[in-house]
Parts: sequence; C-alpha cells; structure tokens
Amino acid sequence: MSGQERVRAVLESSLAQRAVILVIVVNAVTIGCETSAYLMERAGGLLHAIDRIALAVFTAELAARLYAYRGKFFTDPWNWFDSIIVAVALIPASGPTSVLRALRILRALRLVSAVPSMRRVVGALLAAVPGMASIIGLLVLMIYIAAVIATKLFGDIVPERFDELPRSLFTLFQIMTGDDWGNVAQEVMEEKPWAWIFFIVYILMSTFVALNLFIAVVVNAMNDVDPAEADPRTELESVKQELAAVNAKLDQLLMREWPPELRSRVDR
Repeated sequence: MSGQERVRAVLESSLAQRAVILVIVVNAVTIGCETSAYLMERAGGLLHAIDRIALAVFTAELAARLYAYRGKFFTDPWNWFDSIIVAVALIPASGPTSVLRALRILRALRLVSAVPSMRRVVGALLAAVPGMASIIGLLVLMIYIAAVIATKLFGDIVPERFDELPRSLFTLFQIMTGDDWGNVAQEVMEEKPWAWIFFIVYILMSTFVALNLFIAVVVNAMNDVDPAEADPRTELESVKQELAAVNAKLDQLLMREWPPELRSRVDR
C-alpha cells in the first residue's frame, strides 16, 4: 500500500472522523467562551492555545486530504467549503482584518461537512432552492400588492406605518413575522373598523400559505435526495454473510438427496 493510500485509509476511518468532529465541537465551545470577559480574565491563555491547536488540526487534516486525493480533492464541493473556512481562519486577525476574528466561529460549520446526516439535509435544502425561489417570488408579489393597497387605504390614518410604499412594505413584513401585528391592526381599526378583513386575509395568505408551501417543497426535496452511499467494506461483509447463508442452504439440500450411507460418512 502506497503512502497516499495509507493516508486515505486513515482519513476515511471512523476514528479519524470522530476525532475531527470532536475538535470542531471543542473549538466552537472555546470560541464562544472567548466572548466572556470573566473566562478570558481567568483562562484566556488556555482558550487561545486550544484555538491555535484546533486551527493546526484543521490545516493538517485539509493538507492530508489534498495529498490523499490529489486532483479529486477539487471535484468535491465540500472540500472547497472546508478550504474557504480554514483560509478565512488563517488570515491574520489584526489591523484592518481584525473584523475577521469574529468569523472564526464559521469553523463550527465544518460539522456540516463532517457529519453525513447534516450533508444530506444541506443537499436537500440546495435541491429545494428552485422551488423556494418561486415561492419567494410569489410572496414578494403578495407583499407588494398588499403594501400598495395599505398605503392607499391607511396612509392618512397611520402615516408612521403606511404613509409611503417602503414604510408599508416594512410594516407588512413585520406583520408577516407575527411581530406586534395586533397593535398595528388596532391603530387602523380605530378609524376603519372593517380593516380587520385586510389584515386577516393578508396574514392567512402570507404567513400560513407561504410557510406551508416552504415546508412542502423542502420535505419533497429531502425525499428525492438519494441516501448516502454505504461503506464499501460494510457492503462486502454483508455480501459475504449472504453467500455463506446460501452455501449452507445448498449443502442442506444436497445432503437430502444423498444416499443414507453417504450422509452418515459425511456426518462422521
């Protein structure tokens, strides 16, 4: 076995994958702890040391994957994803680039590429993007139409919320999220009691219908995504077990056809 194959075997082993996941989780926790002045005052040096060790592990693991897979490394989108995260972490977090220090928490996103179940979920979401884009377009159209109507009907009554189209768009987006929509409706209904019809219809169309459409598209995409490929070694073991079971059954059938004296010799 060549050195490249040995490195690949190590990277694909369950032990190495679990170790990387553990480092990702520990690093995410330490980065969160660095936001506490109390913890930084008492264990700041330890937290920084763990952060540097984790970054070194990520860099070494990425370099090992590049060595093991060579050209195939660049054909996997998840390798590009990991490379960008590690590259951002390697940029010096001082001077003009000090803002990038806060982006170190993006390393926690490596859990997405390290855990197969998370990769399947992300793949399903990406597969649902075309359908979601259509729903978003429909939702934007509904909000725009409702904003124009609300500006014409309620602009003079509640100018701080509906005097112009941009303000009406923001107010209706706020109502769609369920934030304080009751107070907005009450302000309008003090002058126009029938305004509840507009708000109820808008909430039903924008919130409940659109939300259910989003869920339906995502669930349908997740059902269409192929399950993750099984480990070849696991498949080989299962095939061996099935072949052994078939051979045992064939031996039993053949022995039934043998003469009694021949079967007694085989039993001996």
